[in-house]
Amino acid sequence: MADLSRKRDRERLAARREPYWQRLAEGAYLGFRRGAGTWVARYRGRDGKQQYRAIGEALEYDAAKQIAEDWLAQLAGAAVRTVKRGTVREALDSYLTDLRRHGRGDAAKDAEARFKRTIYEAPVASIELEKVTREDFLEWRDGLRKGRAARTVNRETRSVFAGLTKALDLGSVGNPTAWRLKPLADDVDDEGATAIFLSPGQRAGLIAAATPAAAAFFRGLELTGARPKELAAAKVGDLSGDTLRLAHRKGKPPKLRTRYVVLSTDGADFFAAQAKDKLPAALIFTEDGAHGWRRHRWAAEMRDAIKAHNADRKTKPKDRVPPGTGAYSFRHTRISELLQIHGIDPLTVAAQTGTSLVMIEKAYLKFIPNALREKLAAVKA
Repeated sequence: MADLSRKRDRERLAARREPYWQRLAEGAYLGFRRGAGTWVARYRGRDGKQQYRAIGEALEYDAAKQIAEDWLAQLAGAAVRTVKRGTVREALDSYLTDLRRHGRGDAAKDAEARFKRTIYEAPVASIELEKVTREDFLEWRDGLRKGRAARTVNRETRSVFAGLTKALDLGSVGNPTAWRLKPLADDVDDEGATAIFLSPGQRAGLIAAATPAAAAFFRGLELTGARPKELAAAKVGDLSGDTLRLAHRKGKPPKLRTRYVVLSTDGADFFAAQAKDKLPAALIFTEDGAHGWRRHRWAAEMRDAIKAHNADRKTKPKDRVPPGTGAYSFRHTRISELLQIHGIDPLTVAAQTGTSLVMIEKAYLKFIPNALREKLAAVKA
């Protein structure tokens, strides 16, 4: 076997198509093709299949060996019998397949929609995962920034990067340092700083301006303070008198968390009307009488309702709905009113709305100072 570490020895080799190989480790070799002057790495995995990686030309031995060893380390460290060498898009597809394999169809659907919206059509998607660079991902992220807030871009990229990292566990070959980008600076100090709270007049106007199906969905959000996704998944069987069962996934790894929301008298009557004559497995709210609500549909319905409500000549200036209002605004409003107007303690509010005391403190208490002023006024010196 040739000693490829010395340039003069490489120059004495006869030119041929088949590389000259030098063993680096068990099953791992560095090859040099005399004549073309190119380097190549070779690895035989547990499945017995040979994997090859073209390294390039005009490189000295040490540089070629370093590139080969970095690549071989990725292959040898894979936790699967057969490694997967493909593009960025193929790696993300393997992640989606794994989600569905574990019964997380909804999570796969959401992630796939995000990937289609942000990366599948981008140039970086067609680059081999093991060859993609930090510069490739920086260029891709810069392209996402047009018309998007830094927080939105961070959320979109975080989902993609998590999918790629999981793909490595599933056997894809790649360098995670390429996509471990520092998040963009976010001028907003916390989640609650962007919350929009709706007055009773604004909420009533939006619901009145919405289509019947959207109006019912928005009213359900108003009465529960639920996340739109939670309420969209609620079924008739989740309703029991004045109690509604809701569930969402949270944490790393995501875990299904269930809570039981106590409804007011009006709320119980409203939900009973929505569930009337439906089977327990049927969704309480649907887009069209058959299909469950999807994020882009309720967002479109909200935009149309805002436009119609604000354009109505009967709408008072104080009841106009501000830009940026979304279905989530019903949740923000419900939480703030339970705390401020109805005087319910934060611990109960957190349990009923599926949030935490930390988030209530960060996102809501600073927006409702009136309740604090009233309590302070009642304190005697």
